[in-house]
Amino acid sequence: MAAVTGLAMYDKTQQIGNGIRIEDHASLVKRIAYHMMLRMPASVQVDDLIQAGMIGLLEAAQKYDASRGASFETYAGIRIRGAIVDEMRRGDWAPRSVHRNARRVADAMSAVEGRTGRDAQDAEIAAELGVELDEYFAMLRDASASRLFSYEETFGDDEQRMEVAGSGGEYASPLENIQRDSLKQSVAQAITQLPEREQMVLALYYDEELNLKEIGQILGVSESRVSQIHSQAALRLRNRLSDWQNNN
Repeated sequence: MAAVTGLAMYDKTQQIGNGIRIEDHASLVKRIAYHMMLRMPASVQVDDLIQAGMIGLLEAAQKYDASRGASFETYAGIRIRGAIVDEMRRGDWAPRSVHRNARRVADAMSAVEGRTGRDAQDAEIAAELGVELDEYFAMLRDASASRLFSYEETFGDDEQRMEVAGSGGEYASPLENIQRDSLKQSVAQAITQLPEREQMVLALYYDEELNLKEIGQILGVSESRVSQIHSQAALRLRNRLSDWQNNN
């Protein structure tokens, strides 16, 4: 992405469609961008996310149809998130080594839990990997950026079934809806079996839409530790959902 400073490239008083002005919704773009920083590599700047989010806002203003029942803010929020995720995917921010290490962490976690019959602890996973605890935390930090598991996509609002993500206005097939609902139920059940702190991070991030700093203040830990907990929860969920994925 071009290195342009966030909202500075836009005329905030400009009407961008349906009588909607940038300045009226710029704060929504910024809030979503800061919230999504948790899932991005350290090399990504929030201004990059804001710029991508503005593209989503522009598209939302052009395509919004009030007759569908969703408020503009709801519709725009989905478009903004989608534009940010799409831009990150195009950028291919996660190198192969990150994916490889994420798989190693997941395998180590699974091995420990298979032997002990309980949730694997940080030190146990690091020992299984044969690395120091700090190196394990670094692997978790990198895994967070690779977006190996997207709880947010699984538990998206029902408005996403409308024409909100470039679907051409087509709804999912009955089979796709059944599979999606089944996955949601499986994820919900798996989340209840996570360690309490991991459950709390997921709830604060996805349900309350707090950012890293805000979650860290609630838990009394650093922003980097919140990112580690989030990544560990994602990998743990991925392991526990492997049976569902293999059967569907």
